[in-house]
Amino acid sequence: MLLIIAIVTMLVSWLVGKRLKSKFAEYSQTPLRSNLSGKEVAEMMLKDHQIYDVQVLSVEGQLTDHYDPTSRTVNLSHDVYYGQNAAATAVSAHECGHAVQHATAYNMLQLRSKMVPMVNISATVLQYMNLALLLGGGFIYGTGVFSSVVIQRIIAANLGLTLFSLVTLPVEFDASNRALVWLDNKGIVTSKEHDMAKDALKWAALTYVVAALGSLAQLMYWVMILMNRSDD
Repeated sequence: MLLIIAIVTMLVSWLVGKRLKSKFAEYSQTPLRSNLSGKEVAEMMLKDHQIYDVQVLSVEGQLTDHYDPTSRTVNLSHDVYYGQNAAATAVSAHECGHAVQHATAYNMLQLRSKMVPMVNISATVLQYMNLALLLGGGFIYGTGVFSSVVIQRIIAANLGLTLFSLVTLPVEFDASNRALVWLDNKGIVTSKEHDMAKDALKWAALTYVVAALGSLAQLMYWVMILMNRSDD
């Protein structure tokens, strides 16, 4: 059952990721009316929000765009950094949305940052548990206190990762909303370009939704395993 959950999650994630790349490629074909590059859009948005200590950098890869609160940088992939289209504009403004969240102490972003140490511990615990499953996981499904403790630790680790995934959702949706509102207020995009930017960000957000649902499904699986043991 656990393998089925993992396979389904990976398949749906792959399909959403493929659709996201397709949308990005499609919306990259139409030049932006304002002729602004992703870099210029990012710099404008940061300036409008009076954020002067964040750099806009170009990084390698495709869809590798991210905001780094530690180095205070908005990192844009080559196509986004130099792109003058709705897709590049949407992504660059979204990443700046995270910078705005950081600057304004957005509560969900702060919570997400505080959860990082817990996530690291949870991921490490699951690595060892997965190794145990590969080497001989029969003891987990057996009887006795030992196997119950193992399952409880797996649940605790999955709970940490699931909570992190769920908290990530409002952070991502809020960054996209900030981006779209700002683009409209500045008149950077036309109505058609706004729709393209919104659609591109929607598919990007769905990747996080799929990850959260997959994590929740795994958590529920282990909870059911533990509950079934309790009934025996």
